Amino acid sequence: MQRITVLGATGSIGASTLDVIARHPDRYRLFAATAFKQHARLREICLQFQPQFAVMVDEQAARQLRDDLQAQGCATEVLSGEQALIDIATHCDCDCVMAAIVGAAGLLPSLAAAKTGKKILLANKEALVMSGALFLDAVRDHNATLLPIDSEHNAIFQCLPEQAMRSTPPQCGVEKIVLTASGGPFLRKSLTEFALITPEQACAHPTWNMGRKISVDSATLMNKGLEVIEASLLFNAAPDQIDVVIHPQSIVHSLVRYVDGSVLAQLGNPDMRTPIAHAMAYPERISAGVAPLDLTQIAQLQFCAVDYQRFPCLQLAFDALRHGGCAPAVLNAANEVAVAAFLNTELSYPRIAEAISFTLERCAMPLVSSIEHLLTIDADARRIAQQFVAQWSAR
Repeated sequence: MQRITVLGATGSIGASTLDVIARHPDRYRLFAATAFKQHARLREICLQFQPQFAVMVDEQAARQLRDDLQAQGCATEVLSGEQALIDIATHCDCDCVMAAIVGAAGLLPSLAAAKTGKKILLANKEALVMSGALFLDAVRDHNATLLPIDSEHNAIFQCLPEQAMRSTPPQCGVEKIVLTASGGPFLRKSLTEFALITPEQACAHPTWNMGRKISVDSATLMNKGLEVIEASLLFNAAPDQIDVVIHPQSIVHSLVRYVDGSVLAQLGNPDMRTPIAHAMAYPERISAGVAPLDLTQIAQLQFCAVDYQRFPCLQLAFDALRHGGCAPAVLNAANEVAVAAFLNTELSYPRIAEAISFTLERCAMPLVSSIEHLLTIDADARRIAQQFVAQWSAR
């Protein structure tokens, strides 16, 4: 029986993880579930799965959840605050951590889990993008297990030889890692209309059901940019060994091209339960509840090159990866501020990329020496990005 902590249980990845857990009660048990302040949804999760712990970052929401569960006779212990996230991610009775908190907020509990040798299912790409070698060193030094959950990285993982995450791609005969991107809702929208794009339009992804922040990232292709950086870190790949191709159907989740001309790809319906089930059971395979792929129904698979004028955020991510050091952390911080401002109608859609570029140009780029140093850099980048937002929201 594998006891799983789900960080971010009320989000889309959390919901898919819980679905897989429910399908295999003989193999998995929900040990702990967390949310920021969606106490009603977390209450339903606790009543269904009866975890040992529930954590709400918001203390008022935690009090409400505690009262609700007591009234229902549920024995789940409710904790609150950011330290509680770390406590349940590192608890001695926890075997596996699903790291699905969106953004920088997921870094510290995910890193703490690595330092206690947990099996980590990494859905929070921002944690790795921010911390880079600090995170990977913690995984290695403490014999933790790191398995990618993003559909693209999980696909690459399945297409690479077993030793690939321990050596550079050329040593495995890998010529290129190719990430696929759906292109989001604005793949064919006129560039002259971008300034009029609303948050609701940006969140209406054509193939994936995701949270608002990730949906905007998918529209700008910053999500793919963060995945490029994550792929570089996970698979020891240089920037010129990674490519991105637009694939609107989201059926081919990513590809690996080998020096002998072979190309291996992982295909499947766009359902996050597939990579989640793969990582949870690895190296075994279990049912994920996903409908089988019917190629005759799909009939055609379409691919096209990325238009970087349409998707400048992807170019900024490649630039940050090539710059190295703390540039990816600065990129991530600026993007989080800019997307939040866009969702709050303080910035227009095209200004998201401009805010990120503004921050990258003005933020100091020292080498990261510790997690404390990284958090200082993150705070500085957010302050600079907020200056850009303030300038434009005042107009």
